[in-house]
Amino acid sequence: MQRLPLPLAVSIGDPSGIGPEIAIQAWQQRNELRLPAFYLLADPALVAARSKRIGSDVQFAETSPEQSTEAFAHGLPIVALENRLADRPGQPDAANASGIIEAIDRAVEDCFSGKAAAVVTCPIAKKPLYDAGFAFPGHTEYLAYLASQRTGTPVTPVMMLAGPELRTVPVTIHIALSDVPKALTTELIVETAVITARDLQSRFGLSNPRLAISGLNPHAGEDGAMGTEDRDIVAPAIAALKAKGINAFGPLPADTMFHASARAGYDVAICMYHDQALIPAKALAFDEAVNVTLGLPFIRTSPDHGTAFGIAGKGVARPDSFIAALRLAGQMAGSGKMAESA
Repeated sequence: MQRLPLPLAVSIGDPSGIGPEIAIQAWQQRNELRLPAFYLLADPALVAARSKRIGSDVQFAETSPEQSTEAFAHGLPIVALENRLADRPGQPDAANASGIIEAIDRAVEDCFSGKAAAVVTCPIAKKPLYDAGFAFPGHTEYLAYLASQRTGTPVTPVMMLAGPELRTVPVTIHIALSDVPKALTTELIVETAVITARDLQSRFGLSNPRLAISGLNPHAGEDGAMGTEDRDIVAPAIAALKAKGINAFGPLPADTMFHASARAGYDVAICMYHDQALIPAKALAFDEAVNVTLGLPFIRTSPDHGTAFGIAGKGVARPDSFIAALRLAGQMAGSGKMAESA
């Protein structure tokens, strides 16, 4: 009997957002798009209610992770949570926090226990989780904590935005722009780039990934004429990376890094702050970009958008980024080898 491939574990995210809807739509397009098998960690009653609300006639298969690949052909596989979830589209509720966290916990544990090939997370909202006592800045930090707890080894997560034409990594992430120069260090740039290069080799099959390192200031500082950070912080990081045998170059003026001919010269752009990385990634592929967490001992992808509370339950959500996240997770899990192009 042929062994079926491991499925992807999908956590429901905030059920008041569009997570249930994009999972339903992706399953409906599974054959047309040749999607990898996945199961949804969720409250079956909530998913059924949301399906009815948006006028979908999707079939469901309440199952286990081990049986979900076989069930995938006949119905959207749902692995039931112990916590119930309230179906209130557009109305985030701290009462759903336990189920949201349970779905993440179980998806990660399923990867560690060999039941799932990767974790794909639907979007969460921070405030209802904070209201319920969630003590982590966000999704990524919590995943790193779970990995550290499971392995006994500290884990440093790195966020990468991956689209068909561009991969970008921000060195500093969710902090105010005024705080970036204080947070930016040579050591942080080196650590981020080393993790990125390692995972591009092991997860994406790039034998010698090319890392384009942006400058912080306009024109990469012009040798201190417009800020000294590029000369004193970024350039030493690039020298350290080269000494480690990593194919890194820069610092490059960010305003000339993202046109087509420039992108052809590297595999990933390491950027100094959030918007420097995310604006070009989203401008080029808003509906297709995927959030990939590097540095974890398991594969994690996520759609590159939020909960979309404003359109939840209206049947107008687009599943494109979620579908791209499923595909990328499946490719990464398949053999660890991907095409040399983005």
